[in-house]
Amino acid sequence: MIENYRFGKILINGKEYNSDLIIFKDHIYDNWWRKEGHNLCIDDVKEIINKKPDILIIGTGFYGLMKVSEDLIKYIKSAGIEQVIIKKTRDACEEYNKLYKNKNIIAAFHLTC
Repeated sequence: MIENYRFGKILINGKEYNSDLIIFKDHIYDNWWRKEGHNLCIDDVKEIINKKPDILIIGTGFYGLMKVSEDLIKYIKSAGIEQVIIKKTRDACEEYNKLYKNKNIIAAFHLTC
């Protein structure tokens, strides 16, 4: 469960993280770097797609500056992920907390801008 999020910091199950991350069902990858910084691309989500979650939640940053193209969303869905939720990271954290116990979810969060 995500306990707190603020610009550049997220608290998950009592542990604070200070870099962008991906929350998998069984672990957290806490050094997520994207190929093009604020433009999410296929290479950035390949490992997520390989895990085949039902839902992918993407947090686009405190101000929502990370961009997710319609083409990428179509690609993700064509790979078998039923739902892609894209929100500013604060709202994406709330969405994750609502769904994570009952759904097969992976979340990718940009923590700053």
